[in-house]
Amino acid sequence: MNAFSNHFPYPSQRMPVMAKNMVATSQPLAVQAGIDILRKGGNAVDSALATAITLAVVEPTSNGIGSDAFCIVWDGEKLHGLNASGRSPAGVDSAQFGDATQMPLWGWDAVTVPGCVSAWVALSDRFGKLPFEDLFQSAIYYAREGYLVSPITANAWADIPDEYYNFGDFSSFLPNGRPPLAGDLFRFPDQAATLEAIASTKGDEFYKGGIAKRIAEAAKNAGAKLTAEDMAAHQCDWVDLISVEYNGVELHEIPPNGQGLAALIMLGILRHHNVSQYPVDSVDSLHCQIEAMKLAFADAHRYIADPAFMDVSVDDLLKSDYLAERSTLIDMNRASLPVHGSLPKGGTVYLSTADQSGMMVSMIQSNYHGFGSGIVIPGTGISLQNRGAGFSLTEGHPNQFGPSKRPYHTIIPAFLTQGGEPLMSFGVMGGPMQPQGHAQMVVRTVDYGQNPQVASDAPRWQVMENQEVALDNGYGEEVRTGLAKKGHVLYSNELDPSFSMGGAQLIQKVDGGYIAGSDHRKDGMAAGF
Repeated sequence: MNAFSNHFPYPSQRMPVMAKNMVATSQPLAVQAGIDILRKGGNAVDSALATAITLAVVEPTSNGIGSDAFCIVWDGEKLHGLNASGRSPAGVDSAQFGDATQMPLWGWDAVTVPGCVSAWVALSDRFGKLPFEDLFQSAIYYAREGYLVSPITANAWADIPDEYYNFGDFSSFLPNGRPPLAGDLFRFPDQAATLEAIASTKGDEFYKGGIAKRIAEAAKNAGAKLTAEDMAAHQCDWVDLISVEYNGVELHEIPPNGQGLAALIMLGILRHHNVSQYPVDSVDSLHCQIEAMKLAFADAHRYIADPAFMDVSVDDLLKSDYLAERSTLIDMNRASLPVHGSLPKGGTVYLSTADQSGMMVSMIQSNYHGFGSGIVIPGTGISLQNRGAGFSLTEGHPNQFGPSKRPYHTIIPAFLTQGGEPLMSFGVMGGPMQPQGHAQMVVRTVDYGQNPQVASDAPRWQVMENQEVALDNGYGEEVRTGLAKKGHVLYSNELDPSFSMGGAQLIQKVDGGYIAGSDHRKDGMAAGF
């Protein structure tokens, strides 16, 4: 797939970037941090970590030191997967929510052990070339000396929910009592001190030392269940990736508890329908993709959970016969309201890096909703994610809230190979948009031959929780009318495309180097040398 289209049909001010070494993410300062590490002799993993650690400072509206993370690494010969999501406290009990039917979104009950610091350590230990402390220099500098807040990040800061104002320590993210504006200088020296402690102890201070004790003390003071023992017990896991073949390429995803399985199911269904026979962005092309995604989500929401608690296997969900059977449920003339199949029991940032040796990294870390739970640990600059909100309170559901358990996770990195060789490292940040975005990027690059920047620029669709369909602004009235005639209920509320349609970052391997695209919906960029 070295050939790519030079046709640019969508409104954009960006061109794809081509180089032998590459970084793409949603914030320019973080991109530069990753480039600096590459120029200092670091590899793609070192670069990814410097980028990720800097993102925790300069894009706090989506991620932070208290985030979770997942990563896929092509080491030059094979793929490796890392699940650095945290588990619920050992002392919790589903009965604590009484008759509630939905997990809380804010506060300590939504907090699981933060995992991204463990990802930084594990990736550096296994693949890094440079000293761990060197990867923190840019992030520590921006935390201590400050950075000018970028426009889309400022918009997200200004749009924080009222609930955050109920948490007193969240005021540390509100200088002068308000969110910073675009171009304001924002400093957070407490974050610099925390990052220095993490860097000098290779994460031990965070999980077993003074920082862990401060997190546990804050939880105890609030009557929450998270303890120092929960922090110390955390570990990230190297995992075998799951994959599906689609029209000559293989899409690889992190296995559950992540939702990447949904993208694989969609493409496994879609390979029984020749999407390329329909014009790109046409009503029939979109209808076919949307219907496949609905079927995939019906299964994902029923079956995905902490793998130790799933009642069906991933292999069963990806069996060719099962996917072929599910594909017959797509009616090209009308929209459906599918349910899950029957089987035997069994606020996010994304970045991609690549270096001239052939190493490529697909990595994502997230607070979940904005700054996360609203809990900020005093004197540390750590905002804790609210990933516990991903649990179910349905009795008997495999994803039911319980002790020492990982919740259904929305954040997922992706990787494409062809014939066992690397083809593209990519991701699309944005909650439930992520598997939908992954599948749309594959369809655009594989079926329609679009280059990474064009695939990123293109309008997107999203199946919403109630199976309404949201359409990006780039789709015209003809498409909207055509989908409505097929029975699709179009989402009528106004959406901010900067967040609702995700932020794609893509690095595709070509002869002699890479070609990258970075989403115009975010502040970021792709850069290389």
